[in-house]
Amino acid sequence: MSRSTSLSAAAPRNAAMTVLLGVSAAHLLNDLMQSVVPAVFPLFQQNLHLSFAQIGWVAFTLNATASVLQPLIGYYTDRRPMPILLPIGMLFTLLGMIGLALSPSLAMLLLSAALIGVGSSVLHPESSRVAHLASSGSKGFAQSIFQVGGNTGQAIAPLLVAYIISPIGQHGFLWFTLFAVAGIALQYRISRWYRENVRPRGTAGQRSGTVVRGHSFSKPYIAYVLGILILMLFSKFVYLACMSGYYSFYFMDKYNLPLSNAQLCLFALQFAGMAGTFLGGPLSDRFGRQRIIWFSILGTAPFSLLLPYASPVGAFLLCLAIGLILMSGFSVIIVYAQELLPGHVGTVAGLFFGLSFGLGGLGSVVIGSLIDAHGVEYMVKLCAFLPLLGLFAILLPKDSRIMGTADSSTTK
Repeated sequence: MSRSTSLSAAAPRNAAMTVLLGVSAAHLLNDLMQSVVPAVFPLFQQNLHLSFAQIGWVAFTLNATASVLQPLIGYYTDRRPMPILLPIGMLFTLLGMIGLALSPSLAMLLLSAALIGVGSSVLHPESSRVAHLASSGSKGFAQSIFQVGGNTGQAIAPLLVAYIISPIGQHGFLWFTLFAVAGIALQYRISRWYRENVRPRGTAGQRSGTVVRGHSFSKPYIAYVLGILILMLFSKFVYLACMSGYYSFYFMDKYNLPLSNAQLCLFALQFAGMAGTFLGGPLSDRFGRQRIIWFSILGTAPFSLLLPYASPVGAFLLCLAIGLILMSGFSVIIVYAQELLPGHVGTVAGLFFGLSFGLGGLGSVVIGSLIDAHGVEYMVKLCAFLPLLGLFAILLPKDSRIMGTADSSTTK
């Protein structure tokens, strides 16, 4: 092969990698702004005199909005891709950030949370499709690159709360509008590449490098597999809802330490989760999706069960271990489901991101109500058992059975 041919072949790969890093950066900005909301629940509780149940409804609104819209957007754009939705989604998030800074009441807080949820509902299915399109066959790696951006944003959020919002107060949210404006500009650039490379359903497979084939699985069997995957999501995201929304209250009460110290534990959880997410996809490409899904949920249990009884330093270290293991599985679950249902990349991404938000939001409402009745310590200890549901992941079919439905460059 001549040098000029090699360079011409490398150019599209380099462009695809640039786009992949771009959607990861956009995911970082989106999830950073979204994760700030539960991180400042103690501030909202104090300023607006909210109960734990009302705090739970804020989390529910944020997550349920995205939960309902994401599968619908993914289903629609599987048939009619709409690149312009990428910057529009960030515009909704910008409006939500302004609303949070100026909210004088619970009703305004709920509206602002809903706007941020709409922004996330657009970003996740469409950006996941862009990552799939730019994957060059390494689907687990591409999904992990996309997902690690979100986890990085989640990791940074508690630090920004500790050092920006805590000193300034609620108006500190106005600083986050700068992230939203940067996200709009970035998503506009990505949408241009997306528009040039996407094809309607029926030809998208040729452009993305994935051969879409029919499969022989019956609908009950698909429902069985999806049911187990949803149970894994329930275990992961209800536990994370407890940690992100209410662990700060437990930490401050148990150790008599300020909010900034509690945020360091959440930072440890999310920072380690960033590393876990980055490792999960490549490890699943090598060792199999089913194994990594099983390990990522069940492997968290020993550390989650110890966390309520640890010292402040021990809690920080345990949060590192929990984040590293628990976060490694989500991108793998999405790719596993996409291989189960080839040709439905956006639908699957929208469904699973939507479920993750919906389960987290519903979990926040239930947990908040139970904390009002039984106390925060009781619920933190109870939720520590959720990762034990990872035992059911052993019932998932082996990768060799799932991979027979779609073309892949990975051999097991």
